[in-house]
Amino acid sequence: MKIVIFLIVSIFFSVTAWSQQSSYTTSNKDAIKYFAEANQNIDDHLYDDAINNLQKAIHEDQKFVEARVQLADVYRLKHQYKPAIEQYLKVIALSPDFNRSVYLKIGEIEIYEAQYVQAQQHLEKYLTYPGITPQNTSFAQKLITDAKFSIQAVQHPVAFKPVNMGPEINTANDEYLPVATADESMLIFTRKINNNEDFYKSSYNNGKWQTASYLSDQINTDKYNEGAQSVSQDGKYLFFTGCNRPDGMGRCDIYIAQKNDDDWGKPVDLNAPVNTPGWESQPSISADGRTLYFVSNRAGGYGGYDIWKSTLTDKGWGKPENLGPNINTPYNEQSPFIHPDDSTLYFSSNGWPGLGNKDIFVSRLSKDGTWQKPENLGYPINSNGDENGLSLTANGNYAFFASDNLNGFGGYDIYTFELPVNVRPHLVTYIKGTVRDATSNTPIEAIIEIIDLQTNQPVYQDYSNENDGGFLATLTSGKNYGINISKSGYMFYSENFSLVGYKTKNPFNISVSLSPIDVGGKVILKNIFFDTNKSDLESESKAELQKLIEFLTVNPAVHIEISGHTDNVGTVQINQTLSENRAKSVYQYLVNKGIANSRLVYKGYGETQPIAPNDSDDNRAKNRRTEFKIISK
Repeated sequence: MKIVIFLIVSIFFSVTAWSQQSSYTTSNKDAIKYFAEANQNIDDHLYDDAINNLQKAIHEDQKFVEARVQLADVYRLKHQYKPAIEQYLKVIALSPDFNRSVYLKIGEIEIYEAQYVQAQQHLEKYLTYPGITPQNTSFAQKLITDAKFSIQAVQHPVAFKPVNMGPEINTANDEYLPVATADESMLIFTRKINNNEDFYKSSYNNGKWQTASYLSDQINTDKYNEGAQSVSQDGKYLFFTGCNRPDGMGRCDIYIAQKNDDDWGKPVDLNAPVNTPGWESQPSISADGRTLYFVSNRAGGYGGYDIWKSTLTDKGWGKPENLGPNINTPYNEQSPFIHPDDSTLYFSSNGWPGLGNKDIFVSRLSKDGTWQKPENLGYPINSNGDENGLSLTANGNYAFFASDNLNGFGGYDIYTFELPVNVRPHLVTYIKGTVRDATSNTPIEAIIEIIDLQTNQPVYQDYSNENDGGFLATLTSGKNYGINISKSGYMFYSENFSLVGYKTKNPFNISVSLSPIDVGGKVILKNIFFDTNKSDLESESKAELQKLIEFLTVNPAVHIEISGHTDNVGTVQINQTLSENRAKSVYQYLVNKGIANSRLVYKGYGETQPIAPNDSDDNRAKNRRTEFKIISK
């Protein structure tokens, strides 16, 4: 798998075929002889020999138009665009109406050379000729749109100051496709040595990236190429592309590997329906780990390579869905990167208006679940070259990319730059924590579940690490979240985080101690909500109540007391009544959901058991709470 895949999207990349003609624009026999030899060279794919013979033909007769067209076509085939343009211009000067296709050919490669004004003029001239096929008309119009966009983009550049990530990351070899964990503690990228692609990693310590090291013998191989990877936000799972592996389904498949301590487990092919006998590559996993974006040339797309997604279900990965015409075009879309906000998608395309070859675009998810038409990131982030493989930090401020034309250490190097504000994703932070046994202080592998309290849907579900108790999950601003941490045999932990109006990017760090289930053990239910001075449960409480139901179901011998508590605002009697009514509401909800009332009691304590001084709004909010306590087991 190569970082840059040149796909021929124009039917005009073929070299013009000249049959034996009774007359040319020359009568010079030596010129015609060299021209005929060049045609044979082209048939034999000996393009350098063809160039040599065509140059000889032109030397014999400078006005030999057919030879100049043929020479321009061969240069073009070899991606030598500047000499190709020179020859096409001479053809136009010698015989403006010799062949209309010359205007389409030169217009296309002038865009590749950032000669946008000239390209627009030549393409518009091409469209003045009669009898052009609909396909060629559409292609010319597409190129004109690119030229017009590019002229405006170059006149209005965006801020772009790329910084090489240094010798700790980059070498004389090619380094590309970097991705970082949400806390930016680890960077994984692809390094190409002697045509073999493998993964390397670097840790961020003491304010700098450490010298990169080989990722793992479990993932990297000597025989096959590994690349185009996506790492989960906590760094536990690596999705990557493996090509031509014996356990694969097609030319390139998507694999997953799980981190085990300091190494990685054996990769597993995702198989059908994600992988096919065709080409699946360039995965990008959503923050919640439940939606996989990837590139495929499977049937049912819009043309070329398209971006698809598959959603994880109880039965495995679901049937992939095409992202639709607001993302995919009849050309090629590649290198998707779904930001941790799960609603901002960056990708490369040569189908949307751009500056030539592939540009990087951003699209945002609408409230109705459809992707908006993409926005070009602008010049000079995009150029007439091939921009590909962009990824972002979780906070959305900085992007990583690879380039081979910025005077680096050799080949492709990895760079970072500050992303313009208008193309940044939604504000995202993360919660990072550890879970331990409250008695022994040893790490615990516990279930971590984070809930969007408005929808009561989980946005993160995973386990803390059994070796160090660690976990990490991203949170998007503008929402309220509840977190529950549980393990069989232990009391569970409850907390909430409000990111409504959240402006800073500081992460949440928590250390959780789970206590074994024992008589007298208490849990504050921090995601039980009531309206002010009311006892009716709000809908945002359902996820927390369901967690309590699951706890009681898994521990059928446990009996609990549900208690309500208030601050000291208001009269003692009003607070006492309010706290009792709120505890009763929770009690009644549990009974209605099938929990035997014989296992439950409820009690209101009013303002008599504060857990913080009633001297501030924050402290009074802590005192307004619902708890449960183990009374027997």
